[in-house]
Amino acid sequence: MGLDLKDSLIGRFLTVLLFVTLSIAGIIFSIYLFYVAHTPYLYLLAASFTLLSLVAGFFNVYASVWYFRSYFYDAYLRGIESRLPKLGALPSVAIAIPVYNEDPGMVERNARKLLKMNYPKGKMHFYLLDDSTDKEKRDALSKIAKKNGIAYLHRNSRRGFKAGALNDMLRQSKEEYLAVFDADEDLVNTNFLIDTLPYFADGKVSYVQTEKRYSKNSFFSDSVDIFDAFFFKFIQPARALNNTAVFAGSCGLISRKALDKIGGFPEYIIEDTFFSFESDMHEYKSLYLPKVYALGRPIKTFTELVKQQWRYNYGDTQFIGYFFKRKGYTKGSPLSNLDYITHGFGLNYLSIVLIMFTIVSIGIVFSALPFAHFDFKNLLSSAQLSLYLELLGFFAFTLSLLTPVLLTRIYFRSFKKGFMVFLLNYALAFVRTKAAISTLLQTNPGINWNRSKFESKSGNAGYSISNTKSEIAFASTMFVLGGFALSQFNISGGIWLIWYGVLYSLSTFLLYKYG
Repeated sequence: MGLDLKDSLIGRFLTVLLFVTLSIAGIIFSIYLFYVAHTPYLYLLAASFTLLSLVAGFFNVYASVWYFRSYFYDAYLRGIESRLPKLGALPSVAIAIPVYNEDPGMVERNARKLLKMNYPKGKMHFYLLDDSTDKEKRDALSKIAKKNGIAYLHRNSRRGFKAGALNDMLRQSKEEYLAVFDADEDLVNTNFLIDTLPYFADGKVSYVQTEKRYSKNSFFSDSVDIFDAFFFKFIQPARALNNTAVFAGSCGLISRKALDKIGGFPEYIIEDTFFSFESDMHEYKSLYLPKVYALGRPIKTFTELVKQQWRYNYGDTQFIGYFFKRKGYTKGSPLSNLDYITHGFGLNYLSIVLIMFTIVSIGIVFSALPFAHFDFKNLLSSAQLSLYLELLGFFAFTLSLLTPVLLTRIYFRSFKKGFMVFLLNYALAFVRTKAAISTLLQTNPGINWNRSKFESKSGNAGYSISNTKSEIAFASTMFVLGGFALSQFNISGGIWLIWYGVLYSLSTFLLYKYG
């Protein structure tokens, strides 16, 4: 019988061993580069490669440890569940539905499903938190709320974004617990409250977060679902073992007592991460329940994905400054601190390192043109530095390709979607990087793309080109440099740079294809 990698502890251990080995190999190669360098140019290449190797090695090893530790979460959760008492007197629960210019028909459909939650009706109170700026939608949402017995709260200002709306609601409500569901989430399991409330029995848990997934739709949207599912399948369980499971903004239940002590939701663009951190700082426990109770509306267009990733990266960059300003590192355990630091730097690392490694690749390709003929005698000489670097670059690229592809095949039964996950990281690299820069410059947290009536439709070349100028310029540079390398008979280097040009053209292509 073959080894089932999906459920194999050995398979997970081998994955960690592979990443550790590769990280060590990268550092050893960096030392070698300094040893053979004999010009300022080569020293600069060596220093750049060393820095990237250290950063990539840290994040890759830490991610693999998350992957390994998540294997033990089911047993950890079963241990907690074996000690849970039966539900006694049922507490009151506020169910909040934040809305911002959403389709009223969708909001009503999903709200009606929430109203059917398996829980005493007199113990549930529903709130529609409407920050919509569209008057027609505001009027429709107000009527929907009144018709369905839902409290309607509208704000003329989006102060504090979603967190501000939730905090305003908290000042007008007194329920013992708060459940949050986004307007696009379709309840698929009515036992949400019955299942999550027992975990609060000891009074030390501030929130229970459940797994978030999107409804099935198209190849693109299902690939995006997998793109996010890695977080909930591997990172959330591993973080929960360190008491740093992230409240993901919805599909979660929160203790009102804990909320009041914490001071409500920090009013940032990604209030969920900030709230999770504050919960830990106030010495509360948190829990992750790997079970789906509601399915979000699928992300059908590349524009939607870009907006989501911009918001995530903008907020994560804010969080890094908040973390050190709040001096979280002086209170949490070393592991919990690493969890928060890697969470804040995660998307920044993924994007900036991709771009920086691409830039270093240009230096590598042009470090020794044309290639010298080599035989066994001069195989170890520094004259082959360019060849060694290019071979290592190809190897690193192959690994970055195989990791998401293989994991997607093992856990989600699809090579094609795994390949799309890999491609999306390159397609989003510039968007994420620009979001981080916007945070540092304290500019508008919304992405400043040119709008048009064709914004959400595919096949609009003008819209696609006008909104991906940076990516097009970078990709064009890679094509030109790759062509020059080929003209100098550097076949491997030329192909390498042209392939990077293709990867950074993906933003334009995906925006054109998927809208």
